[in-house]
Amino acid sequence: MIRLTLLDPQKNAPLRNWDFQSKSIVKVGRSPDNHIVLSDGSVSRYHLELHKISKFQSGNIWRLVSLGTNGTFVNGVLMSQGIVSDGSLIQLARRGPILKFQVQPLSAVKISEQCCPRANDNPPGNLFCIYCGKPIQVEKSIRQYQVLRILGQGGMGTTYLARDQESHNLQGMATSPAAALVVLKEMNADMAQIRKAQELFEREAKALKSLSHPGIPKFFDFFVEEDKKYLAMEMIHGQDLEKRIVTQGPILPQQAIEWMIQTCEVLAYIHSQDPPLIHRDIKPANLLVRRHNNQMVVLDFGAVKEIGTPLGTRIGAEGYSAPEQDRGQPLTQSDLYAVGATLIFLLTAKSPMHFYSNHGNGYRFYIENVPTITPQLREVIEKVTQPLPSDRYKTASALAEALKGCL
Repeated sequence: MIRLTLLDPQKNAPLRNWDFQSKSIVKVGRSPDNHIVLSDGSVSRYHLELHKISKFQSGNIWRLVSLGTNGTFVNGVLMSQGIVSDGSLIQLARRGPILKFQVQPLSAVKISEQCCPRANDNPPGNLFCIYCGKPIQVEKSIRQYQVLRILGQGGMGTTYLARDQESHNLQGMATSPAAALVVLKEMNADMAQIRKAQELFEREAKALKSLSHPGIPKFFDFFVEEDKKYLAMEMIHGQDLEKRIVTQGPILPQQAIEWMIQTCEVLAYIHSQDPPLIHRDIKPANLLVRRHNNQMVVLDFGAVKEIGTPLGTRIGAEGYSAPEQDRGQPLTQSDLYAVGATLIFLLTAKSPMHFYSNHGNGYRFYIENVPTITPQLREVIEKVTQPLPSDRYKTASALAEALKGCL
């Protein structure tokens, strides 16, 4: 059984509960034929669906699929689809209704450990106590890592913001609390039973460990604890491009071009490895801008693949995945195709699929009537998103040079 509770946005108090014992799909939206009907204007007619994944042993794994125009946020993180865990807060649109998701709604709430008696006197949002210097609240500890909050949840597991208690600088002195922050990715126990999921999780750890570039998160640790796999990596302060566009709308062409040039520089680096690596999942949600220097960082190396290895599972986001990648035959030019599609999203705030159609010359992106896309930039985007890889730019460096010419 699951319970969804509508919360008062001011007091965080429950307003109404819905219990579902036998449903495998729960639909939420404004339309009266949904299981949960919310009349708020920011909610789409069919805003989201919760799908029960019955093949897992626990029988209590649910996947959220967002269908709403204004997006769906799980624990404050924009989610298009992914696993939701017990206790998650699901918000329909940025300032829309909030539903609390509970698999066992009557279970006791775990009280997390607080730093000192004055913990509640700290300013809202503080991670570290201004009185004792320790983390204000520790949800749990995994080896030397203190889990401070959930950053996101996806198909394979949960991503935490954590503090490495053993973090030291080069002189052996303890670092500042903020400098000891890391991203800790935890693989779902149920997903660990699936060989492919294990392979993707371990592949990301292997890739990050072997790569060194300012546009790629640093690898810190990979370990197994209580039959769960964990990956610790650099904590990057910033915002991914999907969230940026959803919250702020399209960006100026010069900024979009500069960020894609930086993305090409990262791709040129991974494509130059021996053998070359293909990212396979370039999209706005996997491109993050560092807050302190406005530089691009490429995230999520779980789908990375070496040229020449067996095809395996087809991976790619709709609208950003090149035709040959959809056929399970990715090339380095497939990553460049995704850069072109990402540019369309950044400049229009619309899914690239909005511009994808067949005008008698095959399916491709048609962007003639977009005011923010100059003829020269349109030519670059159309070339890099050609259906045949041989008609695109040959390398990430060549694409970067073409984009520089559009500035």
